[in-house]
Amino acid sequence: MDKLKLNDGNTLPMLGYGVFEIPDSECTKHVLNALECGYRHIDTAQIYGNEAGVGRAIAECNLARSDLFITSKIWVKNYGFDKAQKSIDVSLKKLKTDYIDLMLLHRPYFDYKGAWKALETAQADGKIKSIGLSNFTIAQTEEILNITKTVPCVNQIELHPYFAQKKLKTYLNQKNIAVEAWYPLGHGNKKLLGNKIICELAEKYKKTPSQIILRWHICSGNIIFPKTCNTAHMRENLDIFSFTLEPSDIQKIDTLDKGKPLFNVPDWVQKLSIMLSK
Repeated sequence: MDKLKLNDGNTLPMLGYGVFEIPDSECTKHVLNALECGYRHIDTAQIYGNEAGVGRAIAECNLARSDLFITSKIWVKNYGFDKAQKSIDVSLKKLKTDYIDLMLLHRPYFDYKGAWKALETAQADGKIKSIGLSNFTIAQTEEILNITKTVPCVNQIELHPYFAQKKLKTYLNQKNIAVEAWYPLGHGNKKLLGNKIICELAEKYKKTPSQIILRWHICSGNIIFPKTCNTAHMRENLDIFSFTLEPSDIQKIDTLDKGKPLFNVPDWVQKLSIMLSK
């Protein structure tokens, strides 16, 4: 398993297990399966509603807490200094842990500056090891950098071959902010997985299209956490460190970038954010 050193000196596995859209009632068994397969990085969020399920897996897995890397995210309704602080304590309780390895601001709406200050305070208090952002643009990341000396460790963004986020990624690299990719497989996009270039490379390397895309991410320096409830697919996703892509093949995949996201933020969220920011 490849690991990446963050700008604060902490390290994390570059491949993790994501629990987006997994109901809390089912989350524990799937996280336990993932840990059994060899995953050690688990990515959840307050809005996912399954932090408690992850917490039960942490308590039941018989692994040392130091062997695990747990990420969660503060949801926008909990922004503002005081509310964010309280929500961090709730997350700690649900996750059944004394600390969270990485805590992010989930989206750049409402009082995210106050929430960032809460993250810094929680980090100083030892409740969080590393702090970062999610779905922040260049301008919004600059807003954070203008109010703090603490450079975010990561920015978790939609990123896959159809939406490579080249400009944002170049900026983040310049700031030494690691890139985490959600929707690493385009949320199982059939056109992406069936793309001619991807399929030709799968044949060349005797791997699946998913493995080719996930290996492209790792070769490109992206931290990823594909979600699956299928144990065989969990193992398949882990089996991407036994090969690498030739530079010319990485460049072929780079040409697939369409510059458009597959996920659209609901209009009401954006409109409400604009209204409250005035």
